Amino acid sequence: MSQKLENLPEGGRGLKIMSDLADDLSYARTPDEQNCLSIGKNFDNDFDSQVAETSQKYKKSNLVDGFFGWFNRLKNGLGSRSDRSYPHGAPIQQTEKIVKTKLSELEEILDWFNPLQELIPKAVWWQCQTVLAEGFTNAVRHAHKDLPVETPIEVEATIFKGRLEIKIWDRGEPFDFEAKLRELMEMDIDPLERESGRGLIFMGSLADRVTYTRTTDERNCQLIVKNF
Repeated sequence: MSQKLENLPEGGRGLKIMSDLADDLSYARTPDEQNCLSIGKNFDNDFDSQVAETSQKYKKSNLVDGFFGWFNRLKNGLGSRSDRSYPHGAPIQQTEKIVKTKLSELEEILDWFNPLQELIPKAVWWQCQTVLAEGFTNAVRHAHKDLPVETPIEVEATIFKGRLEIKIWDRGEPFDFEAKLRELMEMDIDPLERESGRGLIFMGSLADRVTYTRTTDERNCQLIVKNF
């Protein structure tokens, strides 16, 4: 019987996401005494035409989503987009979601992210969904561990030509992501064998760039970048 993501132990949630998204998944011992994780995913070749068609399909719905996103930002005291610049050119698609500090909201976040698989290569979407799940889980479990459940977490996904950016805003204490990642990678034991910190390693490995910075409105913004 399948379990909801929030009911799974933290160490098994990533495996559940991987098994659900991949067409073929195996983990085998090799003759040279290494372990090999093999992930297979089938895809169509008419990707460019699908992007054009799907972008138009979601344009109308994003007008409504954009209005409610603006309303929620005002209600929750979140930052405005009016001062945001785009050094990589105008976005092809942009969408956002605001949820409470609850692990059960992860399924809603994944449902929100799901339509973007029609706009980017499936392998990129799968990798970024995994990183998004880890980033949101970290915000709930760590950044907001002492904050009320009503504390908002804002998530935004922006697609540029050949680039996907995901931003997760939380209201926790500042955290040096890069220093922690270096610390984990310099450990004498395999960091993947440790439950604590494994999610950070997945994020650093799957994304092309991950940063965690303090904003002027006293929030933290985790930026996840994937090029394709």
